[in-house]
Amino acid sequence: MATVFMFPGQGSQSPGMGANLFERYPELVAEADSILGYSVKELCLTNPDNKLNSTDYTQPALYIVNVLSFIAKVEDEKVSPDFVIGHSLGEYNALYAAGAFDFAAGLKLVQKRGALMSAATGGGMAAILGMDGDAVASALTELGVHSIDVANFNSPGQTVISGPKSDIETFAPQLKEKGAKRAVILPVSGAFHSRYMKLAAEEFESFLSGFSFDSLKIPCIANCSAQPYNNNSIASNLVKQIYSSVRWIDTFKYLREQGADIFVEVGPGTVLSGLARQIN
Repeated sequence: MATVFMFPGQGSQSPGMGANLFERYPELVAEADSILGYSVKELCLTNPDNKLNSTDYTQPALYIVNVLSFIAKVEDEKVSPDFVIGHSLGEYNALYAAGAFDFAAGLKLVQKRGALMSAATGGGMAAILGMDGDAVASALTELGVHSIDVANFNSPGQTVISGPKSDIETFAPQLKEKGAKRAVILPVSGAFHSRYMKLAAEEFESFLSGFSFDSLKIPCIANCSAQPYNNNSIASNLVKQIYSSVRWIDTFKYLREQGADIFVEVGPGTVLSGLARQIN
């Protein structure tokens, strides 16, 4: 038996998240506010100007709430995972849990990542329901579409595509003719996890050169490869992750092969628990 802690990413945020955690960990919250230049508690609990759904605010807020949720879980239940994984932004929480960096360093990385991704405009994404990633890729080829990438292989019944906004809006609905049950345009500004994020990834790479990483104490599985991080691949994987597909199904397959049988979502929402049920 082996336990996996799963940390959610963008899309799991909601007003009120972390309400029971901010008072419990005042020192970490104060440190976060100092780094961010605003109150994360106020952002999460009152959601001024709907900022919580803006990428540059969403990512730091989720990172913080995920960290506090993890610390509380370990303290309250005296548990430690055998493996850690995170979906997109959540991978930073998995790396934090594995010991790659401390709370402040992780937050600075996430703040920069969110800012760069927020600045990447003109892109779009859509969730394609009822089709796996390979079927979606084949259908796009049949439609003669070469400008759209498969961003997230989330589950056999949920795939996310990414590309220029106009192409997503034009071609995502056409996938229903190819067997998809639904095509849902996502409320994002950029074509995340696609070739169109290469410039942001290059900028992030230069930012990362100012950081050093500690040895991992728990195996962490990378989104971009569905294989474990090694201590020398942390920076390169975090750069690749920005423009590579999230290989969530393959991540579960790998973990199953390692004997993992308990998957615990740590953070707000139940998105990953739902995907885990679909994959399993």
